[in-house]
Amino acid sequence: MTATTSAPTRTTTSHLSPRLTAATAGRVLRQLRHDHRTIAMMLVLPSLLLGLLHLLWQDVPTPPGQPGVFDRVGLTMLGIFPFVVMFLVTSIAMLRERTSGTLERLLTTPLARLDLLLGYGVAFGLAAALQAVVTVAVATTVYDLEVVGSVWLVVLIAVVDAILGVALGLLASAFARSEFQAVQFMPVIVLPQFFLCGLLVPREQMAGWLQAISDVLPLTYAVEALQEVGSSATATGTMWRDVGIVAGAALLALALAAATLRRRTS
Repeated sequence: MTATTSAPTRTTTSHLSPRLTAATAGRVLRQLRHDHRTIAMMLVLPSLLLGLLHLLWQDVPTPPGQPGVFDRVGLTMLGIFPFVVMFLVTSIAMLRERTSGTLERLLTTPLARLDLLLGYGVAFGLAAALQAVVTVAVATTVYDLEVVGSVWLVVLIAVVDAILGVALGLLASAFARSEFQAVQFMPVIVLPQFFLCGLLVPREQMAGWLQAISDVLPLTYAVEALQEVGSSATATGTMWRDVGIVAGAALLALALAAATLRRRTS
């Protein structure tokens, strides 16, 4: 009669742990604090790009009673820039965790996959909030961007849009094996949304099949929400609906990222 031994099993938590999520967020924020290039990319780059647009359009004549080109496009860019920047930063940061072996070591602890991704979402969400406040403050003071509605609604939409970028960046990192591949996902995920969000061409002027694609892209609703703030002095039902859709898309992307998160780096 031979004795059989069972292989050791890894004990993990299958439920969310606020303590572990907060610990993950704190670790990511500490790492981010020492990464000066990433901080500059998040806090300085959007304001610089917005300043470039201001220089391009500040002397463009506009019909009386109509908002200037910069006021219309610049307001929309307050949602697009955070989305793009946070997508790049998050996808590359998560991929570094994977390729360095940190992710695999973390997943051998009681840390659940959703705890890990929510921790990243919280950390970069806080960074996104700071980014939005800085960018909107610079736009409305230094560049004299005029907003009909509340500036704080602009900040809210920019934050939600940046969190969407974080969630999609985490999802994209699950399918990339190198930082170069992570960057390659930008034309696939970001550019189609930018082209079809209604900024370059009004959505009602698009072909029917392009409008149908635009209807399922979350950036479309972020742009529409900002346009509502730019044209109405009070928050509208359409704006709140659009913010809810963007937030729902971010939660869905986080859930998909958790479901597709691989446990091994090889």
